[in-house]
Amino acid sequence: MITEAAAEPMVPVVPAAEAATEAPGREETAWPWKDSPIQTLVQRIHQLQAERAQGFRRLEEGHRQYLRSSPDYDFARYRSTVHEVTQAFAAASREVLAVEAELAGPRRQPLLASHVRSLQQLEQTRLGTVALLQLMETPEVVEQKDTAQMHQLKMKVIKTMEAISEVLQDLRFDAESAE
Repeated sequence: MITEAAAEPMVPVVPAAEAATEAPGREETAWPWKDSPIQTLVQRIHQLQAERAQGFRRLEEGHRQYLRSSPDYDFARYRSTVHEVTQAFAAASREVLAVEAELAGPRRQPLLASHVRSLQQLEQTRLGTVALLQLMETPEVVEQKDTAQMHQLKMKVIKTMEAISEVLQDLRFDAESAE
């Protein structure tokens, strides 16, 4: 049986190489929204969520193409798609965490920061679960297919997406009250 822990290392949570190679002494990126109103930060979170949704669509399409490429299985193309999407998710995560830090620190908006943190955690759960589902559908694992586990994971993805929608709605509502 495949466990969810198998998918966890795929979740990007650390800055990419380009962030690590910035000039010495420079501690943070100059985000364009840095001095913007809270509503602008919330709009940016929504934009990042739209980018993440697009990334999930690319990941799903790449996986479908991989499975359709049977019997030769074009793994190199699938790996490339996963790499590109992972890079996009990592960039979105860095910016989401920066917005969370901005809200928790200088903006003194702990409630909004907690919404953003919840959103980030839910997206990590979603990515890990989707990765596990895709792994379970690969030709090497399909013989060990556990239909009940796959159904549970699909339901987890759906519930996580519902929770993400609720957090986004709470974020938008609470941001209106904050300003």
